[in-house]
Amino acid sequence: MNQEIGKKLLSILKVEQVKKDEPMKIHTTFRVGGPASYFVTPETEEEVAKVIEVCTQENVPYYIVGNGSNLLVSDQGYEGVIIQIYKQMNQENEIHAQAGALLSMIANRAMEAELTGFEFAAGIPGTLGGACVMNAGAYGGEMKDVLETVTVLTRDGDVKTLTKDELELGYRTSVIAKKDYIVLSAVIRLENGKKEEIKAVMDDLKEKRITKQPLEYPSAGSTFKRPEGYFAGKLIQDAGLRGFQVGGA
Repeated sequence: MNQEIGKKLLSILKVEQVKKDEPMKIHTTFRVGGPASYFVTPETEEEVAKVIEVCTQENVPYYIVGNGSNLLVSDQGYEGVIIQIYKQMNQENEIHAQAGALLSMIANRAMEAELTGFEFAAGIPGTLGGACVMNAGAYGGEMKDVLETVTVLTRDGDVKTLTKDELELGYRTSVIAKKDYIVLSAVIRLENGKKEEIKAVMDDLKEKRITKQPLEYPSAGSTFKRPEGYFAGKLIQDAGLRGFQVGGA
């Protein structure tokens, strides 16, 4: 591992924002994963850009994470820099939010502001950044239904804002994923609603999630893409693999 990377990271970030040999199992919903060489938590878009620039100059691999959902990390860890855009980048209001904002937080703020359309995301255990990358969705709603624009950082270090059409949002995909962009923030377009009705929908979806998923266990929620006209659970059951286990997986 490049020995200069640690010094350069500390020249950009505060000491508490740079952790060495950080166990990834405490940052994933699966609760597995070995140590990352460096785990950093930038607080601004500028800090994200500088960290990416340093990693590129030093030829050190980097990977962006949010809340750690849908993320399976090897027990051997990650030899590079993990950049977490979550807790330090989660300032948001009704429709403008940074990449690190939890979807549940945005949903609750929207409810308090009596804005409807984001209820579907209230129970998804992830951040806005990850949701934009994969066009996250649940219970009939998707990010493509509410996103207006997304501001990203390109691999060349340029910051650009993409419109809804430019995002190329599809089933669990987007131009962000295809071009390896990093989400910095987004604008969400919602509609006026009534708080009690919004809360009722969120409570109903929460109950459905609780009854259908074993939330007491480490989980990333749904794992498989839904085949057109079918659903993965039935295929797994028909193949005789329901409950199949290898070690702790």
